[in-house]
Formats: sequence, structure tokens, C-alpha cells
Amino acid sequence: MPAKPENPAGSVTRKTTRRLIPFLFFLFLLAYLDRINISFAQLQMRDSLNFGDAVYALGAGIFFIGYTFFEIPSNLALYRFGARIWIARIMISWGIVSTCMALINTPHQFYLLRFLLGVAEAGFFPGIILYLSYWFPEAERAKILAQFATATAIAGVIGASLSGFLLQMHGIAGLAGWQWLFIAEGLPSIAAGLAVLKLLTDKPEQADWLTPSERSWLCERMRQEHAVTSSYHISELKTALTSLRVWRLGTLYFCIVLSFYGIGMWLPQIIKRFSGTDNLHVSLLSALPYLTAAIVMVINGLHSDRSGERRLHVLIPAWLGACGLLLNVLTITPVFHLLGLCLAAAGIFSTLGPFWTLPSSWLRGNAAAGGIALINSLGNLGGFAGPYLVALCKTHFGGFDVALSALACILMTGSLLVLLE
Repeated sequence: MPAKPENPAGSVTRKTTRRLIPFLFFLFLLAYLDRINISFAQLQMRDSLNFGDAVYALGAGIFFIGYTFFEIPSNLALYRFGARIWIARIMISWGIVSTCMALINTPHQFYLLRFLLGVAEAGFFPGIILYLSYWFPEAERAKILAQFATATAIAGVIGASLSGFLLQMHGIAGLAGWQWLFIAEGLPSIAAGLAVLKLLTDKPEQADWLTPSERSWLCERMRQEHAVTSSYHISELKTALTSLRVWRLGTLYFCIVLSFYGIGMWLPQIIKRFSGTDNLHVSLLSALPYLTAAIVMVINGLHSDRSGERRLHVLIPAWLGACGLLLNVLTITPVFHLLGLCLAAAGIFSTLGPFWTLPSSWLRGNAAAGGIALINSLGNLGGFAGPYLVALCKTHFGGFDVALSALACILMTGSLLVLLE
């Protein structure tokens, strides 16, 4: 009997994953480093530039205003011009702005550059979500998205450790430690943007790193999936932007991101308050919640793919994250404070993989570019609201307890929206 033709599914998936995910992971790691490095820089900027909590909170949050305004246009541009050109543009421009953060002297300069950083980075994350939907079928997407999104957690691990040592360079070449931090974490983004032009492939049909038969099989597999879902997917941009489902997911994502950055932008100062240790050890301790999150979010994404269930894989981690926030309010022991932060980070981060499979399963083409960007835009308004909410609560109540309680309540309530999916 003639041998059965080999099924290329495993080979194509492995090749595609190896080719795309590590590189995209690295790009997102750089993006997230450039977002959160301000939380570590503030440990010195507070005294060096006399930037108080209100200045820091506004500067940290105003990034997301610029990001939100330009999110949809940027993602539509990516859809039109291709990921290779547009992701390279995003990375080079944000690397330049991030490096220029080392030059700030006044609050207004701080606000301007943080706003421009948001404008420069707009479209990166939803663009990658859209891009991955070209390469991986829905059944595999939570695991893939979780692997990609672990860059946020790993960036926290690397950023916490690296930032602590960069802050120790205070005085070298006449620069403050916080200035070295922005330079050392901004310049690699420019180099990586140039590498994107060489290494990224826009569509499966252009993948010369696959054999002709593998390339043909992958294109046909994605075409068949799109054909199967054609009866219920949305492909018109106007329909996506006015869809109640899109706005509901955007509201849910707002609650996740509000807690995500509400705790993330203040994590070093929260740890400094209960630990009482120096900036280097604060930075190292800050790596532990991110490390925990990196492990748990991959496990949650993998289990979501294997079970085919999405909603509970968003809801349960969100509630566990809220419990971690509340543990910080209820305990006075430093060890339990740190355990609470680890649980909070693990829960909040673990929602990301399963969450992003939801819109990418029923949005297509232009509608996917605009709809995913709209969801991310609405969500990232939480990136402005979260840090500012914490600052207001800290100012009026003299600590973080009220803020963490508020974040927990918003996260638990908002996550219930996933049950309507």
C-alpha cells in the first residue's frame, strides 16, 4: 500500500512558532520595558527633579492618552502597509522618544515625552494580535498569545533587576542613574526596529522559510477557518466600531488594564513602603511578582486551549488577582504582602491570553484591525486611570490600602462581563 502523505500540521506549527514568537516576544519585552521603566526611575526622579506623586501619576498615565488617540489609525495603517514596515516604524520612533526621556528637567517636558511615547507605540500590541491571527488558528491562539504576552511579565523581571543596577550608575559620565536607565532601555528598541525590516514576514504566502508544501498547507488551513466562521464573523469596519460586543470587551479590558497598571506603575513604591529596603533590593523584589505571572499565564493559556474554554479562564484569574490585591490590605506581614502581590500579578496577567482569543475569533480583515484597536484603546484608558486613582487615594488616605481595595472591586466587577460572551 502506498504510504499516507505526511500531515504537515505539527511541522508548520513548530516552524511558525519558532520563527515568530521569540522575535515578537523580544519586541514586546522592549515595548513593555519602555512603559514601566518610569516606575523604577521615579525612585530617583522624586528627589532629583522634585517630581511628587501627582506629577508622576499624570506623567505615567498620560502615555495612555496618546496611545488611545492614535491606536485605531495606527492599526489600520498596519493592516494597509503590512506588519513589517509599520512595526519597524513604531519601534524606531518609540525608541527615539524613550531615549530622549533622559533629557527631561521639568514636569511639562515629562508630560510631553510620555504623551509622545504613547503616540509612537500606538498600534503595536493590537497590531501583533491581528498579525498572529494570520498565522495561528483559533484553537491554538490562547497558548500562542499567552507565550507572546509573557513578555510583559518577563519585562518586569528583567526591568526590575536591570533598573536596580542602572540606578546604581548614578554620577557616571555626569549622568544620573535614572538617565542611564532611559538610555540603556531605549536605544535597543531603535536597533530592534531596524531588524524588523529584515526578519518579519507579513503573510503566510510570503514565508520563504516554509517549504512550498508547508506554505500551501498553512494558507489553506487559515482560509478554511475563515470560511467556516464567515457566517458569524464581522468584516466591516463600521460594524465593528459600533458593535456592542466590541464595546463590552473594551469595558472589560479597561477594568483589567486599570488594575494591571494601577499596581504595576506603583509596584516599586508599594514594596519600598512595606519592606523599608534600599532601591536596589526594592527593584530585585519587584521581579518576583512578574516572574510568578510569567509562569502562571502560560499554564492558564495552555489549559484554555486544551479545554477550548475561554470565559472562565478570564474570570477565575481576574478574581484571584483581586484576592491578591485584598491580601495586601488585610496583612501586616512583609512576606504576605509580597505573596499577595505575586498572586495579584499572576491573576491579572493570566487573563490576557484567553481574553485576546475572544475578539480575534469573530473579527476579520479591516474590522479586526479597527475592532481590536478599539478594544485595546478603551482598555488602555485604564492605564491612565489606574495610576492616577492610586495617586489620589495615596494622597487623601496616606497609603495604598484604599487604592488596592478599589482596584480589586473594579477588577472583580468588570470581569463578570466576560460571562456575556
